Amino acid sequence: MIDERDLAYLDMAEALAVQALGRTSPNPHVGAVVVRRGRIVGTGFHEAAGREHAETAALRRAGKNARGATLYLTLEPCVHWGRTPPCAESVLTSGIVRAVIAGLDPNPVIRGRGVRFLRTAGLAVDVAGRPERKSGLNEAHARYIVDRRPFVTLKSALSLDGKLATRTGESAWISSLEARRYAHFLRSENDAVLVGAQTVRHDDPRLTVRPPGRRGKPVLRVVLDPGLRTPPEARLFEDPSGGPVLLYARAGNRDWEARKARLLRRGAEVAELPGAGPRLDPRRVLSDLGSREIASLLVEGGGRTAAGFLDEGLVDKVVLAVAPMLIGGADAVALFAGRGTDRLAAAPRLSRVSSFRLGGDLILEGYI
Repeated sequence: MIDERDLAYLDMAEALAVQALGRTSPNPHVGAVVVRRGRIVGTGFHEAAGREHAETAALRRAGKNARGATLYLTLEPCVHWGRTPPCAESVLTSGIVRAVIAGLDPNPVIRGRGVRFLRTAGLAVDVAGRPERKSGLNEAHARYIVDRRPFVTLKSALSLDGKLATRTGESAWISSLEARRYAHFLRSENDAVLVGAQTVRHDDPRLTVRPPGRRGKPVLRVVLDPGLRTPPEARLFEDPSGGPVLLYARAGNRDWEARKARLLRRGAEVAELPGAGPRLDPRRVLSDLGSREIASLLVEGGGRTAAGFLDEGLVDKVVLAVAPMLIGGADAVALFAGRGTDRLAAAPRLSRVSSFRLGGDLILEGYI
């Protein structure tokens, strides 16, 4: 039977897991707390793929105090060999007598097996069966582990009337400094950042992670560039520590080999995708990224890039920084290009919508 004290310890375990946001991929974020006679004797969280799992770290810190204690865990322990040994056996040998688990692992290889393993061995196991209170803690992992493609977050800064830029293409800066800093936190929580080639040519972004007050991390910087028109002198290539640059393109265009050779010399990887027409298939892009163990993708492209993912139903989450300005103009760049929808009933609707203010902007977040 789970009581309020149990839920409080689960909240503590989840708060520990949050400390590694964006650093455990493709593994989930997991936290653990060991409690004996009302006293916390060990804590831990999974810091990175290949590193010690949360329950193992917490039990190691608890040492002999784990005997007769209760283990609080945000996800059931693994029972298979991966980059590290299975954790369920460590739980048994530690002397733990009870485990309280927030929820089952979405991984079909693991789901339910960790709980059954512990119960079969005689441990008392309670499963809270509740979603994480920090919304979205393992949403990317769940998408990736089930569908083998990254969780897609679409991020844009726009005016109140839905424009990304003026009719002349000016867009720096629609959003406030605070909203732009928040964008770096979003990048830090993802494995890859994606834009279209037009954004690279027009805005010349670095696509690096530079969150204020926090250590940055390298991310995979992805450009959709069917014609391989990314200029070799783009700022993307100035700082290799920001992460590798991956260009998706289609072979056979004029001067293809020469353009490819120049970009390869700048350190880019060029991945050729099959297909016809001027656009790349976003499904093929996500499939290839999934094969590279990219579990989360932040799409920051312009209206056409955003529409490519939205039209195919591939967007999982939307984050919009809405600035208190009106741009107007039929030729101004709109949030979504593409074919759009012809019926309101077919228009994608956001659920679990939340909002907060940053600087003068309103940040809207929701799920599709």
